[in-house]
Amino acid sequence: MSPAVMNSGAARDGGAAITSDPDYLVRPARQDDIEALVRYEIEIAVVSFAAEAITDPALHRKRIAGALGKPGEITLVAAARQQPGSPLGWAWLSARTNSLTGERYGNFRSLAVSDVPDRSRIAELLMGAVLAAADEHQMGQLTGKVHAGNLGMRALYRKFGFTATHLTMERRAGS
Repeated sequence: MSPAVMNSGAARDGGAAITSDPDYLVRPARQDDIEALVRYEIEIAVVSFAAEAITDPALHRKRIAGALGKPGEITLVAAARQQPGSPLGWAWLSARTNSLTGERYGNFRSLAVSDVPDRSRIAELLMGAVLAAADEHQMGQLTGKVHAGNLGMRALYRKFGFTATHLTMERRAGS
């Protein structure tokens, strides 16, 4: 885990920074971040599903608004310290319960960073903050999906100890 990650208790307090990076902060996502987060969600959809991506801003707005502040939802934004109200990245992890075992786990839903010079650094700060919050919420296992062609996210997952455990195979009609 990144040494820049501090206690993630601030993830619940509505606005305090939760990293000690000198240039960037990671904070809970807020209502006034929604439009930027919608753009990230659309970008993630396009990267993941190409022509089949759901790009309706209203749908993404509704999903994000429903998650902000909801128990079990970890929604974090990275921003430059000089501009804390302007998101440069976004991460979303949802708490889930295994229906067979009753164990809690985290479902990694989103991580996206703007195309800026420190993109990798910001992604690592977000991932570290998500992992710290997941630990605080006693999520012993985290799962996440990534498109096979998304090499950057695959590398980030690996860097933080995720391993590939399942492979989704698809067959399209007419193939």
